[in-house]
Amino acid sequence: MRSILIAISLIALAACTSETDTSIDEDATASDAGGSITAEQAPEESTSGQQETAADAAAPARTEETRDREAPHLESAFAGQTRAPIPADSTDWSIETVARGLEHPWAIEFLPDGAVLVTERPGRLRVVGADGSVSEPVEGVPAVDNRNQGGLLDVAIAPDFESTRTLFLSFSEPHDDGTNNTALARARLSEDRTALEDVEVIFSQQPAVESTGHYGSRIVFQDEDTLWLTMGDRQGHPVRRNAQDPTNHIGTVVRLSFDGSVPQDNPFVGHEENRPEIWSYGHRNIQAAARDAQGQLWTVEHGPRGGDELNRPEPGKNYGWPTISYGIEYRGGDVYEGRTEAEGMEQPVYFWDPVIAPSGMDFYDGEAFAAWQGDLFVGGLRSQLVSRLVIEDARVVGEEWLEIGSRVRDVKTGPDGAIYLVTDQPEGQVLRIVPGGAEAEG
Repeated sequence: MRSILIAISLIALAACTSETDTSIDEDATASDAGGSITAEQAPEESTSGQQETAADAAAPARTEETRDREAPHLESAFAGQTRAPIPADSTDWSIETVARGLEHPWAIEFLPDGAVLVTERPGRLRVVGADGSVSEPVEGVPAVDNRNQGGLLDVAIAPDFESTRTLFLSFSEPHDDGTNNTALARARLSEDRTALEDVEVIFSQQPAVESTGHYGSRIVFQDEDTLWLTMGDRQGHPVRRNAQDPTNHIGTVVRLSFDGSVPQDNPFVGHEENRPEIWSYGHRNIQAAARDAQGQLWTVEHGPRGGDELNRPEPGKNYGWPTISYGIEYRGGDVYEGRTEAEGMEQPVYFWDPVIAPSGMDFYDGEAFAAWQGDLFVGGLRSQLVSRLVIEDARVVGEEWLEIGSRVRDVKTGPDGAIYLVTDQPEGQVLRIVPGGAEAEG
């Protein structure tokens, strides 16, 4: 039933120009006829009702986003690429507060016993207990450049953590000359969880540049031996043009073995010039990434003014930035030539305009929300919401907004089936979305 209802909504969406239609008539129904119907009137009223129902079916599908686009002249490449209809099925939910008092938390990762590791962007790693207690900072964290968007960023425990206690941290790596880069460190968490041991930087983005933005920096495990690390274009002209040059790491996703070496089946292994670590390139700033149940990597990257993108990065492919985009410059005006398509460049699966400012995402595989099974949940900073995306056959067929009211930096399914969030604030929190319609706590 869910697939049928969504398909009907998509047909309606395809019949309209969803990129430019920003007003939704929520009252376009045939339910306002009042009074009783006599036998003589019945045939005529019945015919009229059928006509109204047909008109309703042709009306634009209801979407969460109703604001004007920042870039209405940049038309989507296919129906459903933006402003997917609100799903017909959902469920009641509410927010609970798990922990408070965290300074700009950036990432959350569950330990086997249900406690969580939380990074704070200024450069601290903490353990949050199931009771909401927040530990002292874990010792041994690498030095970070915490200016602006930089700092201690993602954290991920290795698949064999229970036996090895291995974890990975991404961060902005500082250098004495004022430059910095995205880096990945491997370490072991001590038995008492108070310190990192055997810390080793296993990857450093090249080149290092003088910038304090667009580090990307999500870690996703592909399997028991390899991982993906997302990066950004390091913000602004002209450095962002390097995202179209696979001889460097700017604006790329890299794929690494757990020791930092290059897997021999990476797409550019053996190439004379391209960096062998690269999985895909042409990205702007990927702060959300997750693997689906089939093992496919999905990412969401920040667009400029409009044009946040959902992608499925595949090996060796070019995702277009900054040559193509569905957004415009912050100051106004097209990004370079204002193109949305070019030969050899991939289209996004989905885009947002205006932006949600995405950060953190996870495919839901818990047991608390049956209606959400397999759906993708994407955090929003500027939008202060979580976007639920319903995906079928690698296309977004529905979008629902869960209003949180705080800048959502990371999203993770917990072992209890709740959806956990961290909020990017000076007094940040760990929150969880749970079943039920109660008012938010906190």
